[in-house]
Amino acid sequence: MKKVAFILFITFIGISLYSQTRQHINLNNNWNFTPGYEVRKNISTEISLPHTWNLDALSGKQDYYRGFGNYQKTINIPEEWNDKFVFLRFGAVNHTASVFINGILVGEHFGGYTAFGFDISKYIFLGKNNTIDVRVSNALDLGIMPLLGDFNFYGGIYRDVEIIVLPKNHISVENYASNGIRIISENVSEEQAEITVQASVKGNGKLSVTLKDGKGKIIALQENTVSGNAEIQTIKLPFTIKDPRLWNGQQDPHLYTAEISFDNDKVEETFGLRYFSVDDDNQFWLNGKKLQLRGVGRHQDFGGVGNAIHRQQMQKDIELMLEMGVNSVRLTHYPHDPFFLDLCDNAGLIVWSEIPFVGPGGYRDKGFVDSKRFKENGRKQLAEMIEQLYNHPSIVMWGLFNELKEEGDNPVKYVKELNMQAKADDPTRLTVSASNQGGKINFITDLIGFNQYFGWYGGSPEDIGKWGKQIRTDYPKLKVGVSEYGAGASPYHQQDSLKKPDANSMWHPENWQTHFHEVHWREMNDNNYFWGTYVWVMFDFYAAHRTEGERNGINDKGLVSIDRSVKKDAFYFYKANWNNKDKFVYISERRNRHRTNDFQTIKVFSNTSSVELFLNGRSLGQKNNNGYGTYTWENVRLIQGVNIVEAVSNDKKVNDIIEIEIL
Repeated sequence: MKKVAFILFITFIGISLYSQTRQHINLNNNWNFTPGYEVRKNISTEISLPHTWNLDALSGKQDYYRGFGNYQKTINIPEEWNDKFVFLRFGAVNHTASVFINGILVGEHFGGYTAFGFDISKYIFLGKNNTIDVRVSNALDLGIMPLLGDFNFYGGIYRDVEIIVLPKNHISVENYASNGIRIISENVSEEQAEITVQASVKGNGKLSVTLKDGKGKIIALQENTVSGNAEIQTIKLPFTIKDPRLWNGQQDPHLYTAEISFDNDKVEETFGLRYFSVDDDNQFWLNGKKLQLRGVGRHQDFGGVGNAIHRQQMQKDIELMLEMGVNSVRLTHYPHDPFFLDLCDNAGLIVWSEIPFVGPGGYRDKGFVDSKRFKENGRKQLAEMIEQLYNHPSIVMWGLFNELKEEGDNPVKYVKELNMQAKADDPTRLTVSASNQGGKINFITDLIGFNQYFGWYGGSPEDIGKWGKQIRTDYPKLKVGVSEYGAGASPYHQQDSLKKPDANSMWHPENWQTHFHEVHWREMNDNNYFWGTYVWVMFDFYAAHRTEGERNGINDKGLVSIDRSVKKDAFYFYKANWNNKDKFVYISERRNRHRTNDFQTIKVFSNTSSVELFLNGRSLGQKNNNGYGTYTWENVRLIQGVNIVEAVSNDKKVNDIIEIEIL
């Protein structure tokens, strides 16, 4: 464990890109955890972060523990820190945290998905051991977003914790626990980019900003002398970059670097230059070119660990998305780890990031309470998200709500206030929301997405095309996308025929999910009604209240299983349509190995131009791509016993083989 911790610490320091004038000390290891209900003395468990106490929720236990948990850690503070500014920073704690240093309360934070921190300089003992206590609660609180949601409300410290040691004169970390730097792209084109580097500094000294391109070449340099007092000052330095290399999505996700030094403090921040819009024809444009947003939703949730995920697991998620051909991701239903945003920046993904203003369910299960405390909390969570994630070029839209109802306490006025706040705080990005009903609430943000499940909770998959045409006809000026569409599926649920299941039952056959997505994508791609579409969801995720599908406690609409070990058939359908680079052949319904009917339809997904099918070594002929990466051989007669089915690309470079047994 010590070796692993050392490696992670070095990696953390390297990724944060800070010079040795400031220190980042990772505190993820050697915590003691005690459940809030424990009253016995000296009863604790040694844990490492990220951590959640809610492994009880992973089995579908609907009354999983929502209460208090206590974390404690002892650290030695060296005497050399006597003239330093010492800042204790938490990446996220769900959802209420009270932080004590040596028994003294230094601050509290309300909200489970953004970073926060406190100046602990006057609370620490130099040259001695110091105790950090964090009291955490995930109990329902009507003053904190979210009030409810179709996901688990895990309790715990589930992102990194660190101490940042800064010199007396330094770049501030006190503005919503951000790094104190905003790089504002004001006017960007292929010819030039006008940007402003905004630095929040504390103290006196020389402020220097150096801009470098992706190869490390210096392209601009400015300096400014800051004098005054010990209060935080905001300094703005304008730059003009001629012939900029744009951050161009997956085609060229180029990143510049800004090196900012102030007195003896220094930080580095990557940024990208791009411009984007949604036009009057409801099409998304990036850098002057139309881009079809082929998106998925993602929860920060992983098999066996819940939301206490590590960076390797985030990297795995990005790899699977890129393999499938995703170019946009909706990070639901809350701000995700900044490290995941780093991965999106480097991969060229277009990102929708949102606050946890969530409201599915009936009248009694409302996501909005018209109270001063709730509304102030939402405003703060929005401000934190924007400030902490501002410099990520992958983010093009800030999400303000998901599935709210205009009943009882009507949220329309408040959503308008949030929209005004987001536009004032960041006029360079779009605002967006996700809805599932009509009403005034759909006409507030720049963009609106609708969560639609035709062919799962009602209707047929073909209805998505009819609905898209109707809403574009009825509201031609409304910029409409599809923020969720999906169907549940278990890889263990197989059927010979294609029958629509009851969404609320324990039977979720895989082939219906595949059919659902085949029809939806064809309808949406052929008609191009929407500025963007987002599959719900990329990965299965835990939802303890669900009693459906293969097992309780799982939302199984993912294209990949919750442990990322199984790519469902629909995954390969999208890969055939969205990924033209990595050639492959995949025989669908492979998990339906034992069948009773001699005559079968064999379906193949591939991104090649044609595929030849072989049955027990005999060719059944070659089929051309139907435009949607699908090849079908109908009425194929199989023999009793085991049959070998092989599909081969026309150039013989890729193939796939499965066995089907006729009983």
